[in-house]
Amino acid sequence: MSESERFQLGTIGALSLSVVSSVSIVICNKALISSLGFSFATTLTSWHLLVTFCSLHVALWMKLFEHKPFDARAVMGFGILNGISIGLLNLSLGFNSVGFYQMTKLAIIPCTVLLETLFFRKQFSRSIQFSLTILLLGVGIATVTDLQLNVLGSILSLLAVVTTCVAQIMTNTIQKRFKVSSTQLLYQSCPYQAMTLFVTGPFLDWLLTNQNVFAFKYTPQVLVFIVLSCLISISVNFSTFLVIGKTSPVTYQVLGHLKTCLVLGFGYVLLHDPFSLRNIFGILIALVGMIIYSYFCSLESQQKASEASAQLSQAKEIESDPLLLSAENGAVIVADGVVPKAPVWSSNKDLQA
Repeated sequence: MSESERFQLGTIGALSLSVVSSVSIVICNKALISSLGFSFATTLTSWHLLVTFCSLHVALWMKLFEHKPFDARAVMGFGILNGISIGLLNLSLGFNSVGFYQMTKLAIIPCTVLLETLFFRKQFSRSIQFSLTILLLGVGIATVTDLQLNVLGSILSLLAVVTTCVAQIMTNTIQKRFKVSSTQLLYQSCPYQAMTLFVTGPFLDWLLTNQNVFAFKYTPQVLVFIVLSCLISISVNFSTFLVIGKTSPVTYQVLGHLKTCLVLGFGYVLLHDPFSLRNIFGILIALVGMIIYSYFCSLESQQKASEASAQLSQAKEIESDPLLLSAENGAVIVADGVVPKAPVWSSNKDLQA
């Protein structure tokens, strides 16, 4: 199996793991929040990250991956920023209508494209832009209902979008810049993310729900769902870093909207959530956008791979061409032409001549 085939197989595995784990944790958390009344989302996320860090520490102890320290300031800043973005998204949901929150999530893709274009000079073809437009239109039709605006909620949504975009771009950039794997980056940044949310989580949850997480009555059923949610979160956190590292922040957001469509479908089938023709129509349009996006991404990847392969083969041909040295005129004959070289005087006889 060639290196490109292994990379494609790994990417498909990462995308599949991300979809399955994310849909599973959403269904688990929905049962925990809606049915059992545990609505402390930010604190629960801090527990997710703590459990993820502990599991990675055990994996490191078992030598399942290698610890690779790098710039401590970059790790700390990245971890704290990730924690802040999660908290701001939760606040955005709390201070806005569900429809406006969905619009906030939709805004992450164009914001990411804008930031990568401005600061990283990344080019997005018109085909990719067209497919993303169809995707966002479909998700908007399927999920956005009421749009109630307020100043505080709009500010929180704007901050949530910017911090989320920057954090996801940093996830991809740090892995490539410092040559660390998704596991190594997650292991080093997890403590900072967890502590940021662990400290601020109870206050944010009290602000949003007017309830104290420490005063909640933890029944055995609630504890079982919390433990299950934390275990699933290990896969969610790992697959998030893996997908962004192997693909791009935009592709991860596209995948996130696929998860939204799947959650809507599973909610209708398993939890009997209300479902309308508008939801079905929007999901179908979104799926068309995702298929077109996947097709053009695959096409562009193949073109880049063929161009890189052609350049590599051309370089090998040049390197394998013999250098014909002429001692009489001191010229070096190379593949593209003759480069004259000054004669080398090596004896008194030559000087006299």
